[in-house]
Amino acid sequence: MADGAIPPRPTGPSERIDAIDVLRGLALLGVVAINVVTIFRVSIFQQFLFPKPPLSFSSLDSAIEAILTLAVELKALALFSLLFGAGLAIQFERLAQNERRASLLVRRLAVLLAFGLIHLCLIWNGDILTEYALAGFIVLPFLFGPRWLLAVAALASLGLYLAMQAFPPPGLWPGTAALAQDVMDANRIYATGGFLEVLAFRLREIPLFAYLHAYIFPRTIGLFLLGAFAWRTGILRHQPRDRLFSIAAACIGLGAALILGHAGRLIAGGRIDALAEPLGTIVLALGYGAAIIGIAIAERGKRLLGWAAPVGRMAFTNYLAQSVILGWIFYGYGLGLFGKLGVTSALAIGLTVYFVQIPFSAWWLGRYRYGPVEWLWRTLMYGAAQPMRLSSTPKPASA
Repeated sequence: MADGAIPPRPTGPSERIDAIDVLRGLALLGVVAINVVTIFRVSIFQQFLFPKPPLSFSSLDSAIEAILTLAVELKALALFSLLFGAGLAIQFERLAQNERRASLLVRRLAVLLAFGLIHLCLIWNGDILTEYALAGFIVLPFLFGPRWLLAVAALASLGLYLAMQAFPPPGLWPGTAALAQDVMDANRIYATGGFLEVLAFRLREIPLFAYLHAYIFPRTIGLFLLGAFAWRTGILRHQPRDRLFSIAAACIGLGAALILGHAGRLIAGGRIDALAEPLGTIVLALGYGAAIIGIAIAERGKRLLGWAAPVGRMAFTNYLAQSVILGWIFYGYGLGLFGKLGVTSALAIGLTVYFVQIPFSAWWLGRYRYGPVEWLWRTLMYGAAQPMRLSSTPKPASA
């Protein structure tokens, strides 16, 4: 290390912004709710068949499914994308005085990519970590540029995403026959197959999931850039609550109007209608984020939402744990409940897993500095074992 260089080290518990951890913890709640209903419970490709097979077993199922679709689906994932971009900008800022900043951030994303590929291939092919790592590699060079470049690149990426919704590129979606065959195989293998059979089918499904990622990849990049821009402008740090609530009200109102208008066919058909739902999802997610941060920075808000902060600090560990637990519950090598439950029952299982993680996360972080996967990620990034127990004296990572 050059003389005078600041040794790299991870963010300590006392340096974290609780409101961001709260937002991440609540976003994880939305993610598990959607994942358990749309991917673990049934094949994700079932919803793209025509005529659409029934996804609900009762009127309550239908009502809950509608609420999740309108208020949660893709919005929680959008929040995660914004937060990941902000997190990347925070790391970039913290390493500003270190000559190895670029290589450390590249290593951080490379480790995430390795985790993602393991998760994708061996645990659950609904993985989002691999996409996040690849998008991070694209976003990283923009962090070296000025703030305006982040804003322009974010708008360009989100514009490309919206254009792809209105004018789908030919050949970027599999045919109905391929989807129908995959759904039929999934209903048999995921419900009754052993671990190796499920593993083989999971690997076979990856090309189909790649189609889904291709459609959403520009949005992920755009939201990463937007999250980094928000951090650079101080929106996540210095905005007064009244301004945050004004932003939240405007975004939630506009986003809800676009989504409900699309759902109710209140907007004229054609290309405009095709843009309403994806644009509304992005705007509504921004509103959720501003509202939650506005609440979480107040003293009463901290008492109201503080329980979500430990879950958010251990979001990586909790996300992977959810995949392992729900995989065992729904796939044939465990309880084999795939395709057998309605929306309400499956959601209850997902929420139970999440609410068990709340006290566990608080208990763990009362004793350790990081979640176990977070600790491993930091250790591999910095190339030195990080202090784990709260009683241990923090030491800077060697360069």
